[in-house]
Amino acid sequence: MPEMRSRISKVDYPAILTEAWQQHLSPRLPDAPTVISTFAGCGGSSLGYSMAGFKELLAVEWDDNAVATFKLNFPDVPVYHGDIAKLSVEDVLQQTGLQVGELDVFDGSPPCQGFSTAGKRDFDDDRNQLFREYVRLLRGLKPKVFVMENVSGMVKGKMKLIFADILRELKASGYRVSARLLNAMYFNVPQSRQRMIFIGVREDLGIEPSHPKAESTQMGIGDAIVGCLASRSMKINPWIKHPRSAATITKTSSDYQFLTTNGIRKPLIPEIAHLGSFPPDYRWNRGAWERIGNSVPPLMMRSIARHIRANILASYTGTEPVLVK
Repeated sequence: MPEMRSRISKVDYPAILTEAWQQHLSPRLPDAPTVISTFAGCGGSSLGYSMAGFKELLAVEWDDNAVATFKLNFPDVPVYHGDIAKLSVEDVLQQTGLQVGELDVFDGSPPCQGFSTAGKRDFDDDRNQLFREYVRLLRGLKPKVFVMENVSGMVKGKMKLIFADILRELKASGYRVSARLLNAMYFNVPQSRQRMIFIGVREDLGIEPSHPKAESTQMGIGDAIVGCLASRSMKINPWIKHPRSAATITKTSSDYQFLTTNGIRKPLIPEIAHLGSFPPDYRWNRGAWERIGNSVPPLMMRSIARHIRANILASYTGTEPVLVK
């Protein structure tokens, strides 16, 4: 145990966030891989791809508040603000200037409320069917690679039937598919956030899909939060209703309190964003806590995007792997 504590304490989380933010701000290379993000939310996945050097050609999101937050941070990325069911493949090609098969990565996180272990796990929830809209666009665009993210609850109990349906539909779309549970806490994120990550590679590329390996050890919230500007003046020891050193941030705040030298208080939005791996300069509209709780942690998606870029896309083009340092 002392050795593990020593390893955890050596993680310089503020430095990792600063480095990743600078990668996001860096100009795109002329041959930067391309990505389209559906169910983009406030931009968690988009930020991860940007940190990995990708160029986003289009974001798709229907929620007004999420779109407002996205536009604050990605003013140069076109946004389709509306129902994905009304977005045609032809519209996407026209807006992006792409040809069928040209897109590098098609990303999406269909709403997961019907799958989530934190919810009622309703097998008949209509939101469980939104992945079919994702599949419709996938089959029309024929990207080289796709990434689809969802909660771990889809492989528990009767939800396994939906998981099997999703996997069958993705493979029938002409892709070799691998699905694996990944936990954000092993990808430089100071929270335990387990997600099902589907990665598919188009059959004609002849490349097997794979997932990134763990990059970090588990960080304690207390170790991570001290680097947050909003908390820097206070010595904070996190207290959670169900104590865990890297508790999951959900879209509600009822279970979260910080025990500080000045007593118990609720976390501030900058602190929650910090723990969600959003750098301090990321801008928020209303409802920031819910946005963060629903998002894919950017540092986790950065690891996935970097892996795809170096181990799948580089293999397809025949070039040396391009690693973002």
